[in-house]
Amino acid sequence: MFSLLVLTITGLLAGALNAVAGGGTFLSFPALIWLGVPPIMANATATLTAMPGYIGSAWAYRHDVAAEGTLRLGAIILVSVAGGLAGAALLLITPGDAFVGIVPWLLLAATCLFAAGPRILSVVRARGRGAAGPLLSATAILTVSIYGGYFNGGLGIMLLAVFGLIGFTNLHGMNGLKNLLSAVLSIVSVTTYATAGLIAWESALVLAIATTIGGYVGASQARRIQRTELLRIGIVAVGAVMTVVFFVV
Repeated sequence: MFSLLVLTITGLLAGALNAVAGGGTFLSFPALIWLGVPPIMANATATLTAMPGYIGSAWAYRHDVAAEGTLRLGAIILVSVAGGLAGAALLLITPGDAFVGIVPWLLLAATCLFAAGPRILSVVRARGRGAAGPLLSATAILTVSIYGGYFNGGLGIMLLAVFGLIGFTNLHGMNGLKNLLSAVLSIVSVTTYATAGLIAWESALVLAIATTIGGYVGASQARRIQRTELLRIGIVAVGAVMTVVFFVV
């Protein structure tokens, strides 16, 4: 009952945070580990529970998704699938002890990216340069996709930054493609994880249901929140605390 309560509360909060400002992984991933799920399995399970939200967001933005720059939409998706598979495969061959050592650094990187997100995007949009070449664009998307297949935290900000760097200018289109690629990467990763038996299904079921409910409630209340920067500060604080805990433990 205690585990059920923790997963339910965590899922509700994570779903609401993802709907309003992002950052739900900072709650779901540590909660799973705290309940005794091994780190690699916790990472895989947290990715699974975030997947319904990604798919829903991608559907909501379906009319805004469009390619800019030198790569067609189909090419971008194919590169992302390849990167997601590579990242998921990399996770599968990572020894459990090694992943435990990597986790604090991943959390630190994700927290810093989330904290610097608005600044990164404003700088990228202010550059105003032309589109990057197809090879550079594909390499940038592939790199971020490998990261997304390996670890989910901070993926959205990384995708938006890369889109800006390779020539995207339409923010709605960028958000739409970010949601689409996040959904694609989660599907690819989760399929790989599930095939390898890395999903804690009992925990995943409770967390996924709670996250979906939290996301619906969060989305319905999002327009009433006037100062989302306070939410961002709170999420960064949670990420910072979790990072310190993982470094110490």
